[in-house]
Formats: sequence, C-alpha cells, structure tokens
Amino acid sequence: MPDLQNILEITRSVAWGAAEILRSYYNGTQKNLDVQYKDNDPVTAADLAVNHFILEKLQAALGHEDFAYISEETYKEEQAKHPSCQWSWIIDPLDGTRDFIEKTGEYAIHLALVQEHRPVLAVVAVPEADKLYYATKGGGAFVETRDRQTTPLKVSSRERIEDLTLVVSRSHRNDRLEYLLQHLPCQNQKAVGSVGCKISTIVEQQADIYISLSGKSAPKDWDMAAPELILTEAGGQFTHFDGRPLQYNTGDINQWGGLLASNGQFHEILCREGEKILAEWDRVKS
Repeated sequence: MPDLQNILEITRSVAWGAAEILRSYYNGTQKNLDVQYKDNDPVTAADLAVNHFILEKLQAALGHEDFAYISEETYKEEQAKHPSCQWSWIIDPLDGTRDFIEKTGEYAIHLALVQEHRPVLAVVAVPEADKLYYATKGGGAFVETRDRQTTPLKVSSRERIEDLTLVVSRSHRNDRLEYLLQHLPCQNQKAVGSVGCKISTIVEQQADIYISLSGKSAPKDWDMAAPELILTEAGGQFTHFDGRPLQYNTGDINQWGGLLASNGQFHEILCREGEKILAEWDRVKS
C-alpha cells in the first residue's frame, strides 16, 4: 500500500509548479498558445507543457512500476501499456481550455490517484484563485493557499430545495440539458467554467449542485475523478442519476449518462427528478 500522505505532499508540490506554468501562458509571459483541435476540443501549447511537467515530476518521484499514468494528452498509449493496473494516476493538465483561451480565469489542473476504479487521492489547483484543493479517501477535504495556509472544507446545509444553487457551464449545453435545468425545483444558477472550478464553488458553499449530461460526447475520467473525491470528502455526493458511483480506468474513458454532484441535501430526490424530467423530454422528442 503506497504512503498516501507522502504521495499527497509530492502531488501538491507538483500541482503548484504546474499552476505556475499555466499562469505564465495565461498572463502572456509565454506567448505561444498555438491552439489546435482534437476531437473538436481546443488543445494549446500550455496543455502540452503542463502535461509534460506533471508526468515528468510524478514519474521521477514515484516511478513506473506501481503506477499507470493516464492523462488527457497521452491516455491511448498508457491504456495500451497498463490495461489493468491497480493504481492509476488520472490527470487533466488543463481543465477548462476554452475558459483559459477566453481569459475567464476559470481553469484548473486535476490530479487523481485511483485504486481499482475509485479515487483515493485528489488535487485540484485553480491558478487564478491561487488555491489548491485536496483530499484523501477518509481524510477530509482541504483548501490551501500559496503561503500554505490550510482550511478544512465543508459543503453547505441549505434546508429548502428551492434555495439550492446550480453551478452551470457557459458552453457544453444542449436542448436536453436546458430542458432539465428549466424543470428542476431549484432555479438559482451560477455560471462557472471548468469542472474543477464548479466543484470548488460547492465545497466553498457558493453553490450546491452540478449536473453533467452526456450527449453525442461525454465528460471523461480526468474531468471528474479529482473533483469527485474533493466533493465527497467535504460531505457532498457525486453519483449517476440512478445512484451508481462513478467508475474510473475501466477501459472506457467516457462518463456516459446523467451525473449529479451536490451538497448531499436532496441528492436522491434530485436524481429521481432528473430521471423523470429526462424521460418526459425523450418521450416528447421520440
């Protein structure tokens, strides 16, 4: 069994270093963003530089023997090399590339260590906020500032379903998701980019619910693994609409279907409502 506290120290240091690299691109000291497109999603030189930095640092500290390293930029080669590794790193060097390009400030770095399909360690760095969120399984969730001041995280406990606030995307929205959001019993909304930034609003009690709904494409393992553990260790819940836990490194990187992240208040009710509303939409459209 790896020493998770030692690995967490290493990972936090790597994440702060990666945040510095992203900020150098974001703030223009590294000029070349060189935007390309892969599967209709933008990829920048910043993605690739941070991906290289994270892999180099983690592999130098932890080696290749016990861990697979699956990142957004390199997952195809890694899955072929490590099809059934017990311990896998799931890495998103830049979550929220569109927000990064459009300068909203709402982008993040995700690092998660997964054991047999479930996250046991997670770090999410939000460079423009100068914050780093982290958690270990059973160890709680915390936020750390650059001067290493650390605060425990706890989700809100709002008692009326209509008082809950949904954190929603500016992009990646379609008619089916819009219909679902319009018919939920809670209508307060806050628009935020990046899954990591969205979940940070829930663990900082600025919002309460995030819904992901796959369409022609789906969110990927690296979008969800690190934010999920930070949310659940702060007292929230993150499941499929039918209550199933998310599974990672299964051979399919896609997280299909409806996913609900919440502060845990009314989670099951909202899952049932979500399924019912989507069934109505599908019936009308069929």
